[in-house]
Formats: sequence, structure tokens, C-alpha cells
Amino acid sequence: MRLAGPLRIVALVITVGLTWLVASILLGGPGGGFPRVQQLFASPENSVTAEPRARKYKCGLPQPCPEEHLAFRMVSGAANVIGPKICLEDRMLMSSVKDNVGRGLNIALVNDVNDLLKFIRPLHEGTLVFVASYDDPATKMNEETRKLFSDLGSKNVKDLAFRDSWVFVGAKGVQNKSPFEQHVKNSKHTNKYEGWPEALEMEGCIPRRTVAS
Repeated sequence: MRLAGPLRIVALVITVGLTWLVASILLGGPGGGFPRVQQLFASPENSVTAEPRARKYKCGLPQPCPEEHLAFRMVSGAANVIGPKICLEDRMLMSSVKDNVGRGLNIALVNDVNDLLKFIRPLHEGTLVFVASYDDPATKMNEETRKLFSDLGSKNVKDLAFRDSWVFVGAKGVQNKSPFEQHVKNSKHTNKYEGWPEALEMEGCIPRRTVAS
């Protein structure tokens, strides 16, 4: 019973000593602040500076268009499941969300050849024409339709066939072939989807029409 007091004192001294030793290791000694504690709790993720997100411009383009140019981005339909998209100057003209796309040539929900001809024939000089295929753009085309698109600047419309993917931007009265056109043939050897080729995506900057004063 007489040893209880001294033993308690010894235990207390040992406890204090261990506490001081642990604190010295963690805090790095007198005046060391908290660097070791910070190292213990620091993670690689916290030490890496987050990269800033790349800025997007009109229609999601990676670079802004020059002055007097129109920004556009268009995507053809994927098989017969996902509809096409046409964006001009940051305005979504056509998409499945807007519920204004359909099978065939998406100019303005036109699929019937007679309606298509009525739609294109009266276009004014310099009018821009955006076309994105969905499912099958060619089955209902006739020679007059192909010639009209060729006159708008298309170089691939003459070869357009069943279930090909096609995106095109042309204009009434152009003298040369349009640089804004992509075409992928429907081929069982290269198709991305069963029975359909991959969807096409095209974006760029179109010069505005210069109006004579």
C-alpha cells in the first residue's frame, strides 16, 4: 500500500515523457510549427493544382471566329437512334431536344422530294444551307435534287447512297465547291453501328455575305 504513491508518480512521469516525445516528432521540435502534421495529412490530389477548364466559344468551338464570320457546329444523326444537331452563332437550330429533326435530310424537317425541291428552289442569292443526314439521306433523292445540292457547292451529293452519313454547308450562288462537307459511306466492313456508319461532326467559321453598298 505504501508503494502506490511512488508508482503513480512514476507512471505520471512516463506518460508526460511519452507525450512530449510524440509532440516533438509531429511538430518538428520547438519553433517547427506544423510542417510534419501537414505532410501526414497532405495527399497527392490536394498538392496538384487543378487545371483550368478550356474556354469554349460560340457553338462550343475551341477558338473564336474572326470578325464577319459565323460560328457553326453540326453533327449528323447516329444510326436511326440519335438525331442530328445544327448550331449557328450559339443558337441551336435543330436537335432532338427541340423535337424538330426527322429521318432523311434535315434542312427543315423535309424528307419528301417534292417538298425538298419547293424548299430549295426559291432560295435567295447568298442564303446559307445547313444539311445533316439522319438514318437515310439518299433513297428519295432524284437527279434534280442532287443537281440543286451540287449547285449549292456540294461535291459529294452525286455519290450519296443508302444510309450514308453526310453533313454539308452550302450557299445559293456559290462559284466554287464548299469546303464545309463530310461524307462517310455505308459499308458493312467499316460501319460503326450495325447497318450505319459513324456520325459525322463538323464545325468552323463561315464568312458573312458581303452586301454591296
